[in-house]
Amino acid sequence: MTDHLLEVRDLSVRFHTAAGAVDAVKNVSWHLDRGETLAILGESGSGKSVSASAIMNLIDCPPGEVWKGEIIFEGRDLLKITAEEHRQLNGKRIAMIFQDPLSHLNPVYRVGWQIIETMTAHGRPAPAARQRALELIARVGIPDPEHAMTKFPHEFSGGQRQRLMIAMALMLKPDILIADEPTTALDVTIQAEVLALLRELQAETGMGLLLITHDLGVVAETADRVVVMNAGQVVETGTARQVYHNPQHPYTRKLIAAAPGKGEMRVGGSSRPPLLEARSVSKTYGDVPALKEANFTLHAGQTLAIVGESGSGKSTLARTILQLETPTGGEALWKGEDLFKMGRKQLFSLRRQMQMVFQDPTQSLNPRMSVFELISEAWAIHKDLVPKSQWRDRVADLLMQVGLHADHAQRYPHQFSGGQRQRIAIARALALEPELIVCDEAVSALDVSIQAQVIELLNRLRTELGIAFLFIAHDLPVVRDFADDVIVMQNGRIVEIGTARQIFNNPQQPYTRRLLAAGLEPDPDIQAARRKA
Repeated sequence: MTDHLLEVRDLSVRFHTAAGAVDAVKNVSWHLDRGETLAILGESGSGKSVSASAIMNLIDCPPGEVWKGEIIFEGRDLLKITAEEHRQLNGKRIAMIFQDPLSHLNPVYRVGWQIIETMTAHGRPAPAARQRALELIARVGIPDPEHAMTKFPHEFSGGQRQRLMIAMALMLKPDILIADEPTTALDVTIQAEVLALLRELQAETGMGLLLITHDLGVVAETADRVVVMNAGQVVETGTARQVYHNPQHPYTRKLIAAAPGKGEMRVGGSSRPPLLEARSVSKTYGDVPALKEANFTLHAGQTLAIVGESGSGKSTLARTILQLETPTGGEALWKGEDLFKMGRKQLFSLRRQMQMVFQDPTQSLNPRMSVFELISEAWAIHKDLVPKSQWRDRVADLLMQVGLHADHAQRYPHQFSGGQRQRIAIARALALEPELIVCDEAVSALDVSIQAQVIELLNRLRTELGIAFLFIAHDLPVVRDFADDVIVMQNGRIVEIGTARQIFNNPQQPYTRRLLAAGLEPDPDIQAARRKA
């Protein structure tokens, strides 16, 4: 018998591929105690999710193979029990919350049925399961639980879907809750609410919480102890304070150094001529106003950040300016000419000057096209820009410019990491030599070190090419480091606008102060003091 609630001993997992065996997890050991929060910290590909998936027997074997180690729960090795015994444990004693709830909630079933099934699958009566589901839906902060039970997953926001997954995971009061990047793509206020909810539920039930993350702020806010993983191995362990204030391993020091929000803020303002002016720009969907009389000016070479919660109108503003949405009212002046009054032919010729990089490069890059085809497609549309004989050399130049290799041109998007795919999306945007790039949450889902590399790349492009950026983000430390000026949006309105220094050092509006207060500090001591305040 073990004294720990869960203990992983010398776990090793490999995947068999056409190119040979790949060791994803190598001799990993850690433990989790009742009522404790253990954070597994590391970048994509470090092995943190694979090691956690092995606990619940969620690794596809083949091609995966758990070839060594033990996972001890209540004296039993979970690697030696049957599939039926795993089914009895999963959900009931050990539950999991995944990073993307929309991918793990069945889109064709109502959420009430899916949550109730968690209990009925383990033999609990349907009436009791329904009552428990209603209680938990209310407990996780979803309004009108009875009505919410009848909705489908797509009818909820990202934060609400994550709350529903938490309710589902807690239906049977598990002893262990595994949370795999549960707040990565959420706004700062929603992230704070979800983490606070997990803390409250943990205090009520005494469950052990295994938190998989790449976010140092989340670690500082929630973790008792930290396991740092790199390239499939545990490189450092300790309390959250020990790991942050006295990191022993070079990889841990690199992660901490890459955390945004510590650099010198830019001066803000610009003496250069206006590039884009929004005047009372509005957008209504049916009877619902999504954007209400937005006004701002963006100058050449300037970075203007737009921050706010989901539904605040950030993306609607950018998409309306670029004519990806039809405006309801107002003007958008590009070098003095109103984009909203231009004909299709005139707008087509101007599109090369305004490009967009989206949040998820996996969705925005066609998986059937090679990198060469993805980048050169712009020249096939705008035929006067680059002669076809020069396409291959120009693609190679663009790939080198964004930190990739020329021979990457023949690969396909699935053969790259998330950070590399985002670099390809940036190279694609640069192919038309734009004067403005709109980044819509372009770095929000990236690891901290990859995020730092992409921001460094954007900074270099701004300096070398004089490109202006409209930078939509919910990650306030990144905005603090990168933006010249900041727009704060709430419920479709711009509620505050100013230089980065003004917004971060002296916010005027209560909503702005609430946004800043909800942000997480990577230093556990500072975060603990903020939580008490």
